[in-house]
Amino acid sequence: MHFRPSAELDSMHRALRFFLGVAVAVPTVMVTAANAQNTPTPARVTPGTSRALGTIDGIVSDTNLVPLQAAFISVLGTTIRIGTGPNGRFRITKVPAGEYLLIVKRVGYRPTSAVINVPAADTLRLAYMLEKVVEELKPVVVTEKSPSKRMAEFEERRRFGLGQFMNADEIAARNSVYTTEVLRNFTTINVSPDHSGAITQYYAISKREGGNPQLGACPMQVYLDQVPLPSPFNLDLLPAPKELGGIEVYSGPSTMPPQFNGYDRGCGVILIWTKDS
Repeated sequence: MHFRPSAELDSMHRALRFFLGVAVAVPTVMVTAANAQNTPTPARVTPGTSRALGTIDGIVSDTNLVPLQAAFISVLGTTIRIGTGPNGRFRITKVPAGEYLLIVKRVGYRPTSAVINVPAADTLRLAYMLEKVVEELKPVVVTEKSPSKRMAEFEERRRFGLGQFMNADEIAARNSVYTTEVLRNFTTINVSPDHSGAITQYYAISKREGGNPQLGACPMQVYLDQVPLPSPFNLDLLPAPKELGGIEVYSGPSTMPPQFNGYDRGCGVILIWTKDS
C-alpha cells in the first residue's frame, strides 16, 4: 500500500475545504439575488388609489333652501350611492383621496353634477340646490319587453340622422380602454389636451373652433344620462366604454334636440348614455 506524504495530504485537505466553501457560498449568493428581484417596489400613487382617505359631508336643498330628503348622491367610478336624510344631509367616509365626478338626483327635480377633489385625511363640505321640474306623465301600455325609454328615444333620434351616433356594439368594436379615445372618432369633436395642471386633462372642443378652453375656445356641453356635467369637462372622468349604451353628438343648435338646447349650448352637445342595468 502506498501512503501519500503528510504535506501532500494537508495540501489536498486545504484544496477540498476551499472548493466546498465555494460550492456552499454560490447558492447563497444566487438566492439573495433572486430575493432582491422579487421584492415589491412601491406602486405609483394615482388619484383614487392612494391609501390616504378623506370624508365628504354635504347637504341637498331646493332653490328655496328647504332640505330635500331622499335625494341620491353617487360618485362615478365607484360603488358609492347614498341618500339624504330628513335634514337633507349626507356623509361619505373613507373615500380614497383624489378627483371624482359626483352626481345628485331626486325625482321631480333637475339633476346636477360637479367635479370634486377629496382631500387626504380631511373633510370636503358640499352644498347643492336642485331645481324643481314639472312633468306631465303620459299613460304607458306595456305589451312586451322593450328598450328603456331613454334608449328608445336614442334610436328614434338616430333614425332622423341629424347628429352623429354610436351604439353599444359600435363602441365595443372600437376596442378602446377610455371613452376619450372613442370620442376622437366623431368628426365634430376636437379632443383637446390641457397640460396646465399636474395631470393632463382632455376636453371636448367644437371642431369649428379648435384650441383649448383655457384660451377661449368653445367647449361642448357633455351630458351623462341626461345630467349636465360641468363645462369644460375632463373626459377621462367618464365611465369606461364597456359601460356605455350609446353616444350621440350634435355640432350646433340647428341639429340639437330641443330638450338639450339652451343659451349656452352653441358649441354643441355630447350625450353619453350608460347601459341599462
